[in-house]
Amino acid sequence: MSTDTVATRPSTPTRSSTRSPWRSARTYVGALIVLVWGLGPFYWMAVTAFRDPAYTFDNNPLPSHLTLENFRNAFDTSRGNDFGRAVLNSIIIGAATTVIALIIGTMAAYALARISFRGKTLVSGLILSASMFPVVVLVTPLFQLFTDIGWIDQYQAMIIPNISFVLPLSVYILASFFSELPWELEEAARIDGASRFQAFRLVMLPLAAPGVFTTAILAFIAAVNEYLLASLLSGDHTKPVTVAIAFFTGNDPNVAPYAAIMAAGVIISVPLVIMVLLFQRRIISGLTAGGVKS
Repeated sequence: MSTDTVATRPSTPTRSSTRSPWRSARTYVGALIVLVWGLGPFYWMAVTAFRDPAYTFDNNPLPSHLTLENFRNAFDTSRGNDFGRAVLNSIIIGAATTVIALIIGTMAAYALARISFRGKTLVSGLILSASMFPVVVLVTPLFQLFTDIGWIDQYQAMIIPNISFVLPLSVYILASFFSELPWELEEAARIDGASRFQAFRLVMLPLAAPGVFTTAILAFIAAVNEYLLASLLSGDHTKPVTVAIAFFTGNDPNVAPYAAIMAAGVIISVPLVIMVLLFQRRIISGLTAGGVKS
């Protein structure tokens, strides 16, 4: 009686099993370098913000001589600093810029992604080229224009230029998002009797909510971080935080209060970091969602 024997082949090692441990080590080392490079300045700012002003230039990398005096000095108005008002100004400027840029940007992005018209490629190129235009070239013309019409130290003098800088970014992100949304839903709404605007407002815009949310966060951060134009077009009543921190004064007018400046930087940075961490899932979904699964 014979028995059939089946020859067994040695299993081929998978790609994961043959992956060199050195390659994994290089990946982790590279990620660590990027992490330290990105978070190192923020860590040093936080350490200095909580350190006694007398030890501002101490080279100890670990927190030492801890105090909250720097945060009190940041909000102290006795030296001519009005950091609280500057925070409110930044919120007003950033919120107004974001809302207007989103209203215009969503409609422009929808038109570029969904509607075919003559010169569409040219319009897209002009919008992208506007985002690369150097800001320093606009400083003198805008300063002269806003001086002539009496807009210096007015919110609109910073909101309108910020919109021109934020709008191309908003259109670029939202146009890519709208172009990846399913056409079938819009066509079904049109067949049911909806106009193009109704299909946009009732069907496509709710689907694009993650992309709109992502664009709003990026636009707000970009508006708050603007410094060059704000330093020339703002005044005592409309000065945002970027300008207010740069003009901080201490007990000695010839010495910059670095510890108070670091404390003000922490006050501004931490809420933005927390906001991004809390809504990181929405941000990621806004950048990746919308594709039609095959």
